[in-house]
Amino acid sequence: MRLSSQLIQFLFSGLTLGSIYALVALGFTMIYRATGIINLAQGEFVMLGGLIMVFLTATLKIPLLIAFLLTVAVVMALGAIFERLAINPLKNGSLITLIMITLAGSILFRGIAMFIWGKDPYGLPTFSGGQSVKLLGATLQPQIFWILGITALAVFGIGIFFNRTLTGKAMTACSFNPVAARLVGINVRKMVLLSFGLSAAIGAVAGAIITPITLMEYDRGPLLAIKGFAAAVLGGLGNGVGAVIAGFIIGILESMGAGLISSGYKDAIALLVLLVILWLKPSGILGSAEESQLKKY
Repeated sequence: MRLSSQLIQFLFSGLTLGSIYALVALGFTMIYRATGIINLAQGEFVMLGGLIMVFLTATLKIPLLIAFLLTVAVVMALGAIFERLAINPLKNGSLITLIMITLAGSILFRGIAMFIWGKDPYGLPTFSGGQSVKLLGATLQPQIFWILGITALAVFGIGIFFNRTLTGKAMTACSFNPVAARLVGINVRKMVLLSFGLSAAIGAVAGAIITPITLMEYDRGPLLAIKGFAAAVLGGLGNGVGAVIAGFIIGILESMGAGLISSGYKDAIALLVLLVILWLKPSGILGSAEESQLKKY
């Protein structure tokens, strides 16, 4: 394979990885904007999305589209329940306490998944057949186009939600000034509940679309969370556009590094990017100094 074809192959692989990291980063960003909390259970929502999708399609034989929608709904409900049972009762707790609660939730979700599905990895058939597609000398799996397309739709839908709907604008208002939002009649607690539900739904989408090209297992969540968090920090915590751009940057860097240098460095690249950004510009590429300061809702 010529170098140019290899680079195209690595580029599409990077865009695919970047799509997943962007969705995970959006989940982090959504909760951070509403609460100031770093949700360390975000990776587990991705894991649950993949495994529940496998259960619905492979075990219950539910049609793909219905299974996808059910998966998103179930994980969204789990995210909302987690907020009601774990976060809301400690609304007067310190920010560090709330973040530690999300870590405990991550461990709990992982343990439940191991109990239900065991330690074996699970896969899904691709959404539209398994025949590879040739593009500019590169060989691409059809699922890559599904991942890129669904990610684009998710990002577009989130943009519409925040910019064109009253609920989205209310959530944005809570992120800027929760006290002022309360004074004008916005129920901040409901906005927090919604942020957890939506972030879980985004994670479920990521898990469902990536499982056909990479096996899903109970312990995949922490690594995905680290890379998604790295993208969120790189883009600027609280900045959705920055999170998406940063997710693609990390995905492409990871793919190029693994292909041109060594696959052994693949998982270290996100951590390296995170360390460099925290050192050089803690607010991220599109974040402000104010946004880099943790706030309590």
